[in-house]
Amino acid sequence: MRDRSEADGQAGAGQRLTTRETAERLGVKPETVYAYVSRGQLSSSRVPGGRGSTFDAAEVEALARRTVRREAASPATGDPAVRTGITLIDGDRYYFRGVDATELAARHTYEEVAEWLWTGALVPGIRFAAPAQAVAAARRAVGALPAHCGSTDRLRVAVVAAAATDPLRFDLSREAVLAGARSLIPTLVGALPGVGGGGGASGGTIGGAGTPGGIAGQLWPKLTARRPDGPSLAVLDAALALLIDHDLAASTLAARVAASARAHPYAVVSAGLGVLEGPLHGAASGLAHRMLAEVLERGGAAPVVADHLRAGRRVPGLGHRLYTGEDPRARALFDLLARVPQAGPALAAARDVVATAARDATPHANVDLALAVLSVSSGMPAEAGETVFALARTAGWIAHALEEYGESPLRMRPSGHYTGPRPPQPLPTP
Repeated sequence: MRDRSEADGQAGAGQRLTTRETAERLGVKPETVYAYVSRGQLSSSRVPGGRGSTFDAAEVEALARRTVRREAASPATGDPAVRTGITLIDGDRYYFRGVDATELAARHTYEEVAEWLWTGALVPGIRFAAPAQAVAAARRAVGALPAHCGSTDRLRVAVVAAAATDPLRFDLSREAVLAGARSLIPTLVGALPGVGGGGGASGGTIGGAGTPGGIAGQLWPKLTARRPDGPSLAVLDAALALLIDHDLAASTLAARVAASARAHPYAVVSAGLGVLEGPLHGAASGLAHRMLAEVLERGGAAPVVADHLRAGRRVPGLGHRLYTGEDPRARALFDLLARVPQAGPALAAARDVVATAARDATPHANVDLALAVLSVSSGMPAEAGETVFALARTAGWIAHALEEYGESPLRMRPSGHYTGPRPPQPLPTP
């Protein structure tokens, strides 16, 4: 088979590929190539005097660029796989652009990690700032919601309000997307009401170089009435950095689909938030929070774990489908939480849950349990972990949007596998 660069270079010169070459280029089996032909996604020509077919190289290349391939490496799950250079999960570790993510979070702030993930440049001390107009609009929109609304409801509304104030939101150039991202994240934080009902400063820009603690410092009073200490704020900042991305989670896939359709970044974030709210994704930490609070109230994990199992429910905060051992994000946060004196009881309760749930095999804590320790020990509400998750992952969705904007438009458009009645069917009657 010709070298890939040679094939790309000659694609416009009428080059033909064999079935085997086409299958290799698309990363599929030969039978799948003919399935593409039957669906009208590829055209073929018979080899004169032979039994095989050939395919136009340019057409194959175009299909390769817009196709979401199913990797042979994941036959057990059948999960769709998309080429990405952002996050790699390998064994029980994960990496941002090839660098251990837990080491990045240990040495750099959330904003520094986000900026590096977006641009590949590490900017020490960077702070994100939002225009007062965007924050004011977002606060007004959030303030109109019923009091019982959750934080994800507020964040979704805040994104829409912020988008409405940005006349340049449809500019998908890299520079414009980056500028919008740097202002959107502090806008979302600024739109959330404080625990006492206050919204914070009302004039000028929100955030910026003079803001103590950056995004973590701005977010803390939105989550709890307790004053932050250095170790606690370090845990929150590390949690934000660790949760920026985690390969193609469901919300990230939704964000990439939106970006593939060339939705603007605010709409991309809205798509991610819509999926994040499910109990199996961002809201899972709230379940772990309630469980830990009950363990502390009842004096031990045994009756709480027993109640979960008796009701046919999974024990929250344990296990992750991508890791055979402990979630590296949980491990990093537990190490930091051990330095926070007031986190001791909640940390002990979490360890009690893990030990109680162990029988034939040792269960491992995931990041939801670590977030629950942070929220319970800091006097935060049960939904605090979901808020942290959503704000952290906003930076990751922007990174994926930037990557997807560089791909062919609408490539994230799979074909449906119809399973209904074969046509023609008679018209329905009353």
